[in-house]
Amino acid sequence: MNILYVFPGQGSQYEGMGKDIYEAHDTARKIYDTASEVLGFDIVEMSFNNPNDELNLTRNTQPALLTHHIACLEVFREKTGGTVQPTMAAGHSLGEYSALVAANALTFETAQKLVQKRGELMGEHGEGEMTAFMMAVDDIRPLAEEHKCAISACNQPQQTVVGGSSADLEALEAAVAEKFPRKRAIRLKTEGAFHTYYMDKAAELFRAVLEEAEMSAPEIKVLSNYTGGFHDSDPAGIKERLYYQLMHPVMWDANLMTALGEGVAKIYEFGGGI
Repeated sequence: MNILYVFPGQGSQYEGMGKDIYEAHDTARKIYDTASEVLGFDIVEMSFNNPNDELNLTRNTQPALLTHHIACLEVFREKTGGTVQPTMAAGHSLGEYSALVAANALTFETAQKLVQKRGELMGEHGEGEMTAFMMAVDDIRPLAEEHKCAISACNQPQQTVVGGSSADLEALEAAVAEKFPRKRAIRLKTEGAFHTYYMDKAAELFRAVLEEAEMSAPEIKVLSNYTGGFHDSDPAGIKERLYYQLMHPVMWDANLMTALGEGVAKIYEFGGGI
């Protein structure tokens, strides 16, 4: 049976995230303790109590989600006794790093250092905002480009996220409301127009961090947000695609279609929430 492990991205965090498994499982507590040691701050306090709403800052959101992802994964492995073996893994944006941990391409510690720096750079150098449109990418793209905005993510056939300045997005939302009155637009709470040209500076600074990270060939297939297909086994190539991922759309719909094309029969999602 082809099994896909999935890890959600930013926006799936919530106050109290992970508290249930932390209190119930030693395995989860070890993951949280390791994360706090690597990060240099108390990820338990951040995840469970959300002091001053700081969990929603990108620099904290990404390490907290990675920790929750892997804690859930390790508890699942413990509870199933290794009887469930994935053939592929995927993650949305930040979740792609968790997928690489699940594939043993990255250690949890290395992934934490990467996403901590990634989150810091995205929050510090990010500009603009993001809006989710309940529209196909081919329908929204011409209007987005007309208003100096860019595609951030192709999540579903009828859900596309667009990034741009606040003023440009406001003009785009008005244009969509006039031309497609039945199509909803939802402004997202982010610190920047992620996965667009607004992330160019953050991506360039992150590139050197990626290049220095220790990475192995994945032991299972891992989907690339940047290409929509699978990563190859070359760590240098994976790092290159992670670099491009920061400033190009997340091809999530393509990722899922690729998995379906491989005959995936079951999907397990780890961490985060709706």
